[in-house]
Amino acid sequence: MLYDRLVAQQNSQLVRLNRAVALAEVRDPAVALAEVQELDGERLTDYAPYHAVCADLYRRCGDAVAAGHAYDKAISLVTTHAERNWLSAQRAKPAI
Repeated sequence: MLYDRLVAQQNSQLVRLNRAVALAEVRDPAVALAEVQELDGERLTDYAPYHAVCADLYRRCGDAVAAGHAYDKAISLVTTHAERNWLSAQRAKPAI
């Protein structure tokens, strides 16, 4: 509900991405994935959290192939070993 209000005030790609993360937790990962797929992926192409969110949602929706591609993209964009290690560990989890 708060993200809906924030989107009404500032309808940016980042606010909508964060709203999708919240939707995945309170509603359903498939609903959140649909929201993320409506974002302008070209504008977020170099933003690692965008790809990490996509990867997690694909994995939670059972699409291991799409999740793997998105994890690979996120891993290629992060700059620290800790981020790379965490994303690699997430990538190794089975699709749900």
